[in-house]
Amino acid sequence: MSNSLQAHQQRLFWGCFIALITTAFGFISRMFLIGAWATEFGLDDAQAGRLAGIGIWPFAVSIILFSFFIDRIGYKVAMVCSFVGYLIWSVMGVSAYFISGGGQGNPKLAYELLYWGSLILGLSNGTVEAYINPVVTTLFSKNKSQWLNILHAGWPGGLVVAGLLTIGLDAAHVVWWIKIAIIAPPALVFFLMLLPEKFPVHERVASGVTYRQMLSEFGVLTALVVGTLLSLQLMDFFKPTGSVGYGLCIGVGVAFVAAFGFYTRSLGSPLLFFLTLIMMPLATTELGTDGWIEGILKGMAAGKFHPGLVLVYTAFVMMVLRFMAGAIVHKISPLGLLMISATLAVLGLVWLSTADGLIIFGAATIYAIGKSFFWPTMLGIASEQTPRGGALTLNTLGGVGMLAVGTLGFPYIGALQAHERIQAVKGDSHIVEQVPGLVDAGKLTVTEDRTIYEVIKYPAINDKTLAARLEAVPEDERAKVSAEIQDVSNRSTQRALAKMAYFPGFMLACYIILWFYFKSRGGYKPLELTLDADATHPAPEA
Repeated sequence: MSNSLQAHQQRLFWGCFIALITTAFGFISRMFLIGAWATEFGLDDAQAGRLAGIGIWPFAVSIILFSFFIDRIGYKVAMVCSFVGYLIWSVMGVSAYFISGGGQGNPKLAYELLYWGSLILGLSNGTVEAYINPVVTTLFSKNKSQWLNILHAGWPGGLVVAGLLTIGLDAAHVVWWIKIAIIAPPALVFFLMLLPEKFPVHERVASGVTYRQMLSEFGVLTALVVGTLLSLQLMDFFKPTGSVGYGLCIGVGVAFVAAFGFYTRSLGSPLLFFLTLIMMPLATTELGTDGWIEGILKGMAAGKFHPGLVLVYTAFVMMVLRFMAGAIVHKISPLGLLMISATLAVLGLVWLSTADGLIIFGAATIYAIGKSFFWPTMLGIASEQTPRGGALTLNTLGGVGMLAVGTLGFPYIGALQAHERIQAVKGDSHIVEQVPGLVDAGKLTVTEDRTIYEVIKYPAINDKTLAARLEAVPEDERAKVSAEIQDVSNRSTQRALAKMAYFPGFMLACYIILWFYFKSRGGYKPLELTLDADATHPAPEA
């Protein structure tokens, strides 16, 4: 390989790497701000989870939709679209701060700007992954899992840099629009790096696999997963009333699956279908926990360290391990690595649910090691086992994961925390004694039933009802009791992490099944396409 070609590959790779860092900047800055926004706009845990989710699930829309035609429009067009999206989010997010005026201006309009701007941010993040994954698997088609792990070190690397920046800005008590604006520099860097480069043609195209054959690898089975999640998200997005509205949302998902089946007349790859099912709890384990970790650990970390440091620390561990993925993957098969990872993730989450003080970092280490290889190794398996699916099957896993955590994961974790708060307040005998009528017949009287698109139903403490109950407390004791309720409530949410361990537990069972499946076929072996061009450096886009 010539030095000029190798330099071109490296520029492409590192440009893609910085693009992924940019997605992490957008993710962590929003996650660290969810608590502040919940206070400013009066959101409960599940509602805050919904605001978090709107920045996640659009990722799935763009990564999957772009994957249908990205080989035709070219990766550079997708790159430019992602950059423009980041600029729009920056403008909308920063504007929201000045319009809100700390809740004294127009908070409703400010919230709408954050909500819709977050949607654009999510679309941009998905567009980034729509092109970086197929670009890297094409550039390094002989070592896909290794280079995907290195590429995806950019995600935790971005979390570390942006996380420390955000924590530093917190310590300096800067206004929150600055935390949104930090996404602009890395976005500009990857844009300037990649704009003059020529992107490669994907190995699926170079090998002569047709568009219909690519869709057939995806098939009806995987389309069913995407269609179901799509219907759920439409219910949340449009908030239909009555059976007709819900029927229309369901109808869109059914139409998507039916159209896919009519065109491809193929069930698709059963293995890809199975991998998409695993990807839903995987994304919730990694991204869902990362998104909530600051708020969940806030009570236990109070006065000891910034709770966001736990996320930054686990991200640093992930970054280091993903850079070392080459040596690890060569010694352990991808499935063996995933089985070990799932086991460690279970142990780490259970330990995190009870850890206190600096011991939290010990538990976080186990959790971080466990989740480090989930995402890129799953993408590697999909690319190695379904190469005829091209960018579509490769990116579908990431899309389904993001769609699942946005529609179900974030709100579900919020609902878990709401449940734990109720149990903690109800079980504190001192609080119950101090607040007349707080508990009746073993039930907390200040809760109300809430629902998210008729799928996730949960009870939550109604702050207004609780405030009314506190009026019965003597005035000189009221503030003290209120603070005690807040403290007990904050500390209780950490226990939700133990229930999160069910997700990697389910994943472990699935990986064991896959291990036996490949063992019955002679062991895990990547499938390779016969290319018309050199797989290592195929012809560039026109």
